Amino acid sequence: MTTSSLLRSIQKNVAHYQLRLDEIDEAHFVHSPPIGGWSISEVYAHIFDSSLLSLMAIARIIKGDGELQPTHWAVRLILFFGSLPPGKKYEAPARLKERVKKINKMAAQQLLTDFELQLAKIYPLLEKPVSGLKVKHPRLGYLDAKQWFRFIEIHLKHHLKQIKRIDKSFEQ
Repeated sequence: MTTSSLLRSIQKNVAHYQLRLDEIDEAHFVHSPPIGGWSISEVYAHIFDSSLLSLMAIARIIKGDGELQPTHWAVRLILFFGSLPPGKKYEAPARLKERVKKINKMAAQQLLTDFELQLAKIYPLLEKPVSGLKVKHPRLGYLDAKQWFRFIEIHLKHHLKQIKRIDKSFEQ
């Protein structure tokens, strides 16, 4: 995928998060689901916090701060196919998991807006050739700037599916 098509996909996914945030009431937003796991508010806290951290990794690479390391072949497959392998429940890395907390809708909106603002700043820099430097992702290993950008898109889609599962669990 080109960076421009990735940007459009990321923006489309963020629009879905925005629409869901606009529709959901505060009580449902913070309520833990019957199936266990994170509330929708915790998903929002995680996805936009980690997406902001991903943009920070891209910024580091653009500034020349990274390492020349290979990307694991299995990670290249994930990036190529655009999704995490199905049928597995993924745990957030410990250092990210401890950052997750229940937040209210206003805090979620602020995180979403902060992400959009940072995305607008970083994206134009991705259009220029970027070095082969990489920054380590806590689960996937070393990613270059465009791979981090692709990861943001994959991660946003993954958690939209999670929100749908949470919503469905409240209907049962």
